[in-house]
Amino acid sequence: MAKMNPYLNFDGTTEEAFNFYKSVFGGEFLALHKMSDTPHGEQLPDHEKNRIMHIALPIDEHTVLMASDIMPSFGHKLNEGNNMYISLHPGSREESERLFNGLSAGGEVEMPLEDTFWGAYFGSFKDKYGILWMINYDKNQN
Repeated sequence: MAKMNPYLNFDGTTEEAFNFYKSVFGGEFLALHKMSDTPHGEQLPDHEKNRIMHIALPIDEHTVLMASDIMPSFGHKLNEGNNMYISLHPGSREESERLFNGLSAGGEVEMPLEDTFWGAYFGSFKDKYGILWMINYDKNQN
């Protein structure tokens, strides 16, 4: 079965929030990537370059709390209800496709399942019940 982690969205306060969570839970960040680190990051508005693309904090041996900042210049708007995803981490590309296709049926695809610059096979969607999901198969895990 795939691993499942909570994935939070913030409007420019991800790093602040995660430093707070780190002070409570302890541990070290597994990842902290800024928007300026992305391909074409230099083309972002200056006030968005320091926003967090992805951050991960292990909570225990089974759970990693993850998050990113929304990007207003991309038309993103944080509303109650879109500030959290369920992030699945399947063990294979095939399982990724099965989960993505099954859970997104009748829903709305946000980002099609595709290879990404960070080395994952990734996609996101809202299911037909309004729940937000991410599928992230780390191609380097095998």
